[in-house]
Amino acid sequence: MLEVQDVFKSYPTPQGLLPVLQGVDLSLRPGTSLALMGESGSGKSTLLHLIAGLDKVDRGRIRSGGHRLDEMNEAQLARWRRTEIGLVFQQYNLIGSLRIEDNLAFQARLAGRHDPRWQNHLVQRLGLGGLLQRYPEQLSGGQQQRVALGRALAAQPKLLLADEPTGSLDESTSDEVLRLLLELLDDTSTTLLMVTHSTRVAARLAERAVLSNGRLT
Repeated sequence: MLEVQDVFKSYPTPQGLLPVLQGVDLSLRPGTSLALMGESGSGKSTLLHLIAGLDKVDRGRIRSGGHRLDEMNEAQLARWRRTEIGLVFQQYNLIGSLRIEDNLAFQARLAGRHDPRWQNHLVQRLGLGGLLQRYPEQLSGGQQQRVALGRALAAQPKLLLADEPTGSLDESTSDEVLRLLLELLDDTSTTLLMVTHSTRVAARLAERAVLSNGRLT
C-alpha cells in the first residue's frame, strides 16, 4: 500500500540547510495501522506531508497504490489527494460555512464517490445523527473531530493519514474518538498512518515506528 524508500528532506534556514529526514525507509501493508512517533521536531509531520503529496522530497521515492508520488506534478498530486487518501488533522479543518451534513459529504463529492448509504452508516457509527443541521462552531471539539473522521472516510480512501488527531482532546474523548476510528477501519480496507506523541494511543495501533535523528527505528 505504501512504500517510502531512502527519503531525504531539508529546509533552508538563515544558518543554512536544516536536515530533517535523512534516508527514511517505511513500508505499510494494505489494511494495517501504524503509529509514527518521535520527539517534537523529529520530522513526523514532515514525513506525513511528503506522503500526502503536500511537499516534495529532496531525494528518494514514495510509492502508494501503484503511484510514484515523487514523480507527480502538482495537478497530479491534487487529483491523487482528492481520490486516493483521507486527511485528518489535530485542528479539524471543517468548513465553517457548511452544515455538518455537507461537511461530511464534501470530500466524497470531490472524489466523485458520494454514497448516501455509506455516509448514513458513518453518521450512525459516529453518533452524529442529531448534529447534521448544525455548523462546526456549534459542536464540541470531540464532536468536530468525529465529523472530520467521517468526512475523510466518506470518500472511502485507500490510505488515511492522521496528524495528532486526538492531540487537542481530553483523555476520555481521545479514547472514544480512537475507538470509533479503529472500529470504522475494521469495516473497510483502509490503511492508517497516524502521527502521535501518545504511547497510550500508539499501543492501540497494529504497528509502531519511531523517528530519531532523521531516520526510522
